Amino acid sequence: MTEDVNPKAIMDFLKPRMGARFKTWVEICTHCGMCADTCHFYLASGKDPKMIPSHKVRFLKDLLKKKGRVDKAYLQEIYKTIYYECNMCRRCTLYCPFGIDIAFLISTMRGMLTSLGIAPEGLKKAVENYKLTGNQMALSKEDWVETIQWCEEETASEILGLTIPIDKKGAKIMYTVNAREPKFYPQDIMEVAKIFTVAGEDWTVPSEKGWDDTNLAMFINDAATARSVAENTFKRAEELGVKQIAVTECGHAYRSLRYEAPIWLGYKPKQEVVHSVELFHDYIRDGRIKLKEKIKVPTTVQDPCNVIRNGGLAEKNRRLAEMISEDFRPMKYQGNYIYCCGGGGGAMPMGGEMKKYRLASGKIKAEQIRETGAKIVLVPCHNCIDQIRDLAKEHKLDIKAVHFKEVITEHMEIPEHMIPKEEGEEE
Repeated sequence: MTEDVNPKAIMDFLKPRMGARFKTWVEICTHCGMCADTCHFYLASGKDPKMIPSHKVRFLKDLLKKKGRVDKAYLQEIYKTIYYECNMCRRCTLYCPFGIDIAFLISTMRGMLTSLGIAPEGLKKAVENYKLTGNQMALSKEDWVETIQWCEEETASEILGLTIPIDKKGAKIMYTVNAREPKFYPQDIMEVAKIFTVAGEDWTVPSEKGWDDTNLAMFINDAATARSVAENTFKRAEELGVKQIAVTECGHAYRSLRYEAPIWLGYKPKQEVVHSVELFHDYIRDGRIKLKEKIKVPTTVQDPCNVIRNGGLAEKNRRLAEMISEDFRPMKYQGNYIYCCGGGGGAMPMGGEMKKYRLASGKIKAEQIRETGAKIVLVPCHNCIDQIRDLAKEHKLDIKAVHFKEVITEHMEIPEHMIPKEEGEEE
C-alpha cells in the first residue's frame, strides 16, 4: 500500500452510506448473469465477462473487506471501470431479479474517488465553473443576458410579438437552458422562443444564477455542489413567483431537478419541473401548436435514459415523435427498455479521455438506428444528440439527428396575425 492512499478517508466516505439497502445490494447479488445482455458495453465488447454490470461493482465488497487499505493502482482500476465502462443508465436494474441499483453503487464509488480528489478533468472543470459562476460554461451574467437579448433581436423579425422576457415576475414558466446553448447553440434558444410565442405561453428566463439547468456535479457524486446548483434554480423560481420550471431538451438536467433535487435539498420544492418533451407534446395535442405538415422522411426517436427510464416520459416522447412524423419507426428496444447511446453519465463532458470508449459502446445504439431505416433521429437530450452525431460518423449512418424544437419550428403554422408584413404590404 502506498502512503498517499488514506484508508480512513475511504471508510469515512463509505460508512455513512452503508444503510440496509446498500448492504443488501452489495451482499445479495448471486452473479446470475441476468444483467449481462442489458449492458451496451458488454454487447459492444463482444460479451467480455469483465463488462457484466455485476462484475463492475465487485470493488465495493473488496474495499469493505480490506477496510480501505488499497494502493493507487487499485483506485485507478476502479476509476477505469466506473467511468470508462459504465454510463449509469440503470438498464441493468430493470432486469435484475433483486432490483439491485448498480448505477447507485457505481455512483457511490465515483463519490468516493471524488472525496479523494480523483475525477475526470472535464467534469472537475465544470464543477469549478459552477462554484465560481453558477454555470458549467463559466459565462458571466452580462454574457448570458446579452446573448438572450441578441437572440430576441435576431428572431423578433420572423414572428410578430416575439420577446424573450427576462425576470418577469409571476410568469407561469421559468425556462432554463443547457449552458452550452448560449455558448455554442443560440439557435436552440431562438427556436423555443418561437414555439412559446406561437403557443401563447407565459414564460420568462432568469438573469441570475439558476438559468443553467445542467448539473454535472451529479456525475461525480459531488452532492454539495449538486445541491448548490439545484438550489440556485429553485431560488430564482421562488423569487420570480413562477409555477413551473421548464427544462430544455436535456436528460440529466431534468432528472436532477425533478427527482434528485428534493433529496439533495432535504425538502420538496413547490415548483413543478417539466421537460420540453412534455410541453411540446401538450402544445400539439391541445392545438396550441398546429403543424402545416409532418416530416415526410422516415423518423425514429431516441429515448434518453434520464428522460425516459429515469424520468418517466416514455409515452409522451413516443407520441410526440408520432405526432410530427408521417413515417415513424420505433427502435427495436424502446421506452424504458432502450439501450443507452453511450454518451450519458458524464461521458460527453469528459471529453477526449472518454471518446474512444463511448464510440465503441455506442455501436449498439448505431445498430438500433440503422435497423429502423430512419433518416431523421429525434433526440430530446444534448448529450445524446452529440453522441449520436458522432456515432453517425463513426459507424457510417445516413441520418440527421435533431432536437424536437428544430423540427417543430420548421413545420408549425404561424398564425396570420404573427406573420410579418412584406415592405409596402398593407397592414
